[in-house]
Amino acid sequence: MNPKWMLPVIASDMKVENQSCDPETGICAPAELAESPSEIKKEADKEIIYVGDPMCSWCWGISNHLKALKEYYPEFGFSIIVGGLRPGGGEAWDDNMKAFLRHHWQEVTARSGQPFGYQLFEREEFNYDTEPSCRAVVASRQWMEDNELAFYEAVSRKFYVDNEDPTESEFYRSICEQFDIPFDVFLAIFESDQCKYETHQEFQLNRQWGVRGYPTVLFKIKDQLYQINHGYTEFDQMKSVIEKILKEENQLA
Repeated sequence: MNPKWMLPVIASDMKVENQSCDPETGICAPAELAESPSEIKKEADKEIIYVGDPMCSWCWGISNHLKALKEYYPEFGFSIIVGGLRPGGGEAWDDNMKAFLRHHWQEVTARSGQPFGYQLFEREEFNYDTEPSCRAVVASRQWMEDNELAFYEAVSRKFYVDNEDPTESEFYRSICEQFDIPFDVFLAIFESDQCKYETHQEFQLNRQWGVRGYPTVLFKIKDQLYQINHGYTEFDQMKSVIEKILKEENQLA
């Protein structure tokens, strides 16, 4: 079933070439994907939808503001659509790549205050493949229910602060222990073809919606989607946009 939700304010002229992150806008642009039909779960009448990737640095930067937004609106649903920033990776792990990431992470810290570790750059080999970390979020849902943001954040923290490798299945053992998720069961789901399929469907879906960078926050009212932000945005700004949308909806009711 193809989604028919409208995005009245989502538009972008951004050219997407591999992975790129903009310090001015606070946006990480995703890699392009081959087209395929997408399906997604049924959503609530009013819902905040966060489109992001656990290995997107600006998504790590906005983390505390997302938690505040979720806590401020407990009456609304809150869900995550995993973005697929750089599925498959493949970029050379050389001095240029390390210097780019180091400088970019410093920019995110300067703007958001979020911490980063830098031991990652001591590795001789690393593939910046964001698909497994997204798939782990999808795999966690049968346990996390309405709190998948906590699992998502734990993945980001373990990568960005502890600099461990999310492409390795053992990466997720301690996170599963943190949330009382049986690791063996999680691993079977995580490695299944069905989970890989569902993850790729979400990659496709957010691109079909017109999302061209992460983090993006959407607000859904019935069959209509509104863009709350596109790039790093603080809580007060996102709240202001939602309140404006709600006011306009009430006036039309």
